[in-house]
Amino acid sequence: MLMIGLAGTTLVPSEHAWLTAPGVSGVILFARNFASREQLMALVDAIRDVGGEDMLIAVDQEGGPVQRFREGFTRLPPLSTIGAEYGRDPENAIRLAEEHAWVMSSELRASGVDFSFAPVVDLARGNAAIGPRAFHADPAIAAELAQAYVRGMHLGGMAAVLKHFPGHGSVAVDTHKATAIDPRPLDEIRRDDLVPFVEGVAAHAEAVMIAHVIYPEVDAQPAGFSRRWIGEILRSELGFGGAVISDDISMAAAGAAGGAAERVHAHLDAGCDLVLACFPNVVDEAIAAVQGRAAAAPERLAALRGAVASTWEGLLDNPQRDRFIARVTALNAVEGSSAA
Repeated sequence: MLMIGLAGTTLVPSEHAWLTAPGVSGVILFARNFASREQLMALVDAIRDVGGEDMLIAVDQEGGPVQRFREGFTRLPPLSTIGAEYGRDPENAIRLAEEHAWVMSSELRASGVDFSFAPVVDLARGNAAIGPRAFHADPAIAAELAQAYVRGMHLGGMAAVLKHFPGHGSVAVDTHKATAIDPRPLDEIRRDDLVPFVEGVAAHAEAVMIAHVIYPEVDAQPAGFSRRWIGEILRSELGFGGAVISDDISMAAAGAAGGAAERVHAHLDAGCDLVLACFPNVVDEAIAAVQGRAAAAPERLAALRGAVASTWEGLLDNPQRDRFIARVTALNAVEGSSAA
């Protein structure tokens, strides 16, 4: 039910109790938890030694501005560079989306991390928090690249997480900092923002992350607290059977429900399978909130576990990886020249 954040690069005694608490299904890692690849692998081993082999371990490793692990990992360009390439050469952009995803996922899997919260399939329409994290403003192009990215993640042994449902790109406000309201009618959202999610679901993405955005023409509650968005639209209309994951309960836009415990309950009551408590200061309250609650469908969370992975030594001995990295990281230079 809960995916929690830890304080630093090693486990502290209080975190042992968190990892063995009923309702804790996984850990989300951040830059504060990373010093080196070797340290990361030791931390992953320690988490599973305490919490069990089924403990999920995840990270945001999108590339561009959101890449938590950097030293020793390929420096991935933002997804917007792939969208820009689509305008020049669509076939090459599709290939680059698959390769970017494979490089990202294979490196994380070789480090023991189960999955990244990727890809962002929001539309690139000016949102302050999304920015270059999105592929493109055009729904059809974003959808095609999203499908390619999901394929690449699967080839790398990793589950895919489409975010931020039903679309965070078309509202200006950053939900980390303030309440975000998207006044558009459902028909317009279906025509535009939902298109990449529909195609990502068709590509067998295993999970969807829900936005903290309010769409008042659809429901007065933020999407993560909304049975209509999760139950009626995502599950029934789009036919999605995988895991539904909240965004971080510490974000300002989640405050509509109240404190940490109320935010946890609101997400679970609406149909979320996994709730993110990313900051250590909310973990105790989140754990207390889920005591006695029935767990999510175990098969949905089991699908998020990483497949059998190569070692780092095996990756380094893979000439295909060298070709992919050369092609993908060339986009960093393109991004730099366009920003100059």
